[in-house]
Amino acid sequence: MKIRSYFVVAFVLGLFSLSANVAAQNRGKSTTGEDIIRTKPKLVVGIVVDQMRYDYLTRFYDHYGKDGFKRLVEQGFNCKNNHYNYAPTSTGPGHTSVYTGTTPSVHGVIGNNWYDKEIEQDVYCAGDETYSSIGTASNAGKMSPHRMTVTTVTDELRLHNQLRSKTIAIALKDRGAVLPGGHTANAAYWFHGEDEGKWITSSYYMDVLPKWVQDFNASGKAQSYKKAWNTLKDIKEYKESGTDNNAYEGLFNGEKAPTFPHSTTSLLNKDKDFDIIKATPFGNSLTTDFAIEALKQEALGQDDITDFLAVSYSSTDYVGHKYGVNSKEVQDTYLRLDEDLARLFKALDKTVGEGEYTLFLSADHAAIEVPAYLRDQKIPSGYVDNATNSKKLAEFLRYTYGTEDIVKNYSNYQLFLDHKIIKNLDLTLAEVQAEIAQEFLSYDAVDRVYTADQMWNNEYTHGIPYILQNGYNQKRSGDILVVLKPGFISYSETGSTHGSPQIYDTHTPLLFYGKGIKPGATFERTEIPDIAPTISALLGISFPNGTTGKPIIQVLE
Repeated sequence: MKIRSYFVVAFVLGLFSLSANVAAQNRGKSTTGEDIIRTKPKLVVGIVVDQMRYDYLTRFYDHYGKDGFKRLVEQGFNCKNNHYNYAPTSTGPGHTSVYTGTTPSVHGVIGNNWYDKEIEQDVYCAGDETYSSIGTASNAGKMSPHRMTVTTVTDELRLHNQLRSKTIAIALKDRGAVLPGGHTANAAYWFHGEDEGKWITSSYYMDVLPKWVQDFNASGKAQSYKKAWNTLKDIKEYKESGTDNNAYEGLFNGEKAPTFPHSTTSLLNKDKDFDIIKATPFGNSLTTDFAIEALKQEALGQDDITDFLAVSYSSTDYVGHKYGVNSKEVQDTYLRLDEDLARLFKALDKTVGEGEYTLFLSADHAAIEVPAYLRDQKIPSGYVDNATNSKKLAEFLRYTYGTEDIVKNYSNYQLFLDHKIIKNLDLTLAEVQAEIAQEFLSYDAVDRVYTADQMWNNEYTHGIPYILQNGYNQKRSGDILVVLKPGFISYSETGSTHGSPQIYDTHTPLLFYGKGIKPGATFERTEIPDIAPTISALLGISFPNGTTGKPIIQVLE
């Protein structure tokens, strides 16, 4: 009995001790105001790589250094099955969706350009004639985020901290800076090439460029990147891409073959043609230089109030469009971007402090293999015969309705109809939409067609119609939505493009790194609108007011 009593007492004491230890551990992990403050980063860095496919991470991985992409993959969290959940997959909607946590159906940016049904004119996603250019006499600075109808995570951070947080957005492309910066950015800067080669902005943000930006523009940095482009490594090591000389790639002016080194007069001329920098990896290097200077000069991440630096790398898109996703030029561009990222991370470590910032990296869309190349590999693919299709549609409209004027515009694979003419003809809108959709189905490159009536009256949960519906904005989108066959594009026979709801355009990388991020990876599907609420949850701020995504809980510590 004594022995038995001893074991009972020991067991009870053990349970008490275990409970005390668990309680102590829980006390250490309990969420307090002090804990929340301690886990907030001093700076959030959002990186969007224009036209980056997920497989650029894996295909070129062995060539990357340890301090760029590999640092994010091996020390951060990798969402391997990340997708855009809408179409069109293009730069304006992509950047907007990353930062608003929603899709064009809500935020209103339905393309880079689109036909505005109300004013019956084509509009640009960031264009705004009510503001003036700052830093140039050209019209390149007449921009604002006014066509984005909801807030961004950058807006919500500023609002949360009574505008004491600072947001700086940077990209070669104006839309790659204006849209991520949100409505409340302290500054958005983009690169005006042509014969100037300057970083500029809009009077939406300020009346004059800060002295540090003026000094950077006067430094000759842009001119220094107008140089011959050769491969970073021995080209024989680039076994992960196609041959250097092939029929699937475009040319710089003055070139006879799309081969390394690229050293045309336009590249080497020091006095003009600064736009050419954008189509080389040096555009990304220039962006990195400017971002590092902004980090220092704007004192980002230097106090306990979280700031935001939004950086978009645009040259990857220009290179992809010219040379295609299987080119040695694309491979070299990503190896050089890897070095630029390492430089940026080093500057963040030094200026803000390692472990004091949170960073995410994604893309605004991916891209298709060059269909001409796929066709030569006996893979179904091809190009839209726009001339033949336009002729067939015109004949159909005249025969069926007696007029071609029933169609107002065709853009972003959407047809806009004249509702007044349809009403005057005593036809129903749904009937006309269905008839024209049926006509489109007879065209060779077309895979499927949906109507606005279907978008209004159904709720799709998966597949292509789900993606189209997320991109369909009731006030701004068209009457008929056309989807091309997989592998088919409306583009030149050289270079790659994007814009479709197909998986090669939707599958992009998503990496999280830094303070508050749990290292790891997932194959579970994540979607682009999940980024903003994930960062918002980490910061403890309100979600952007149009959010439809959800926090990725596996990412957060």
